[in-house]
Amino acid sequence: MTYRSLPLFFVITFGVAWGILGAFIFLPDAMQALFGPLTGTHPLFVLAVYAPAMAAFIIVALWGGIPALRRFLTRLLLWRCPLPWAVFLVIGIPLIFAAGSLVKGNLEESFAALPALIALLGAMLFTLVLGPVEEFGWRGVVLPIFQRHMVPFWAGLILGVIWGLWHLPAFFLSGTPQGAWGFAPFFVGSVAISLILTPLFNVSGGSILLAALFHFQLNNPLWPDAQPYDTVFFAMVAVLVVWLNRRMMFSRSHCVTEVVPAR
Repeated sequence: MTYRSLPLFFVITFGVAWGILGAFIFLPDAMQALFGPLTGTHPLFVLAVYAPAMAAFIIVALWGGIPALRRFLTRLLLWRCPLPWAVFLVIGIPLIFAAGSLVKGNLEESFAALPALIALLGAMLFTLVLGPVEEFGWRGVVLPIFQRHMVPFWAGLILGVIWGLWHLPAFFLSGTPQGAWGFAPFFVGSVAISLILTPLFNVSGGSILLAALFHFQLNNPLWPDAQPYDTVFFAMVAVLVVWLNRRMMFSRSHCVTEVVPAR
């Protein structure tokens, strides 16, 4: 699989997501009459979120058929990472949201407003199978191909810009989770998170599983609403992560570049 695979990936990813959301933006009456109001759990919204994964599976299958898809999916079995990264995934990300919520002044009320256990578990399960699925595309396909042509810092930065922009239409629709947020802090946060994820991705050998778990932690309904202050903390962490991993981030000698493992 080469750099020439990416145009098709982006056509599918942006075409499906922006096509669905754009239809609700520019043809709201017709779309709502046909499909009902768009919400964060609407099947068409889920389809839009799944666009990067759909694009990934399509281009991998076109490149190498079912055997390539099977080898691609083995990257879901890569779970090992250094202990500091594991601690950051489990504890560090929740602490960032807690710190942002503390600054925002809603930390206590956020935890007081948590739903009943069954509802919370249902929300967590839905979150687990929504946003994290994007990682089949972003870190599964795009990042390793980018890293064939640029150092991880620039690969992660550019991917973060693309990733943030891909979400843009959702900010114009009141029924989506992004409808209540500001796009500017979200965009900055997307770039920061992409930079944080890049060294984790490389040190794990290209794990899609860990990228998906990272993504789940970003959307975990357990954590308080810390917008836009969580962005400040993620940006600070990104600067620290890039500095601590500067040898890896500014060299292509230890980065993952294979989308489909050889074995």
